Amino acid sequence: MEHPMKYAVVESERRFLVRSLPAGVERTTAITDRYLTGTRIRLREVAEPDGRLVRKLGHKVRLGPGPQRIACTSVYLDDAEWAVLARLPATVLHKRRHHVHLDGRHVAVDELPDGTLLAEVDGGDQPVDDVPAGLDVIEEVTLDEAWTGAALSRS
Repeated sequence: MEHPMKYAVVESERRFLVRSLPAGVERTTAITDRYLTGTRIRLREVAEPDGRLVRKLGHKVRLGPGPQRIACTSVYLDDAEWAVLARLPATVLHKRRHHVHLDGRHVAVDELPDGTLLAEVDGGDQPVDDVPAGLDVIEEVTLDEAWTGAALSRS
């Protein structure tokens, strides 16, 4: 029998509230996340700087007791598939994602509608042990459920 996570990608993330955007932002995208009510499923629409839209359905499964290590599976959607799924009940989060490389690692800094900046450092299948230089950290919120995307979409 196949392992149920055969097609998933493991993410080991640490999240930090930061005071400011780090220097060297390479690209900024606009993201709309729709967390489907009663599920672990998220619809994501990413507006790239060139106007191109990327739409996908994502499923996240926690690999431990908290949100810091998850298995993610994504399916890319065409316009018709998006239109059908976007009608399902969901909570919605709009944000701008700033992409930067610090200490040789990709860091995503999400700018929430109220101006709050939430940085995510993903170590892939390995834990993130250190904070990249250049992040003006206020507080680590990795284990705080209030700073998960699903919780933010409900607030």
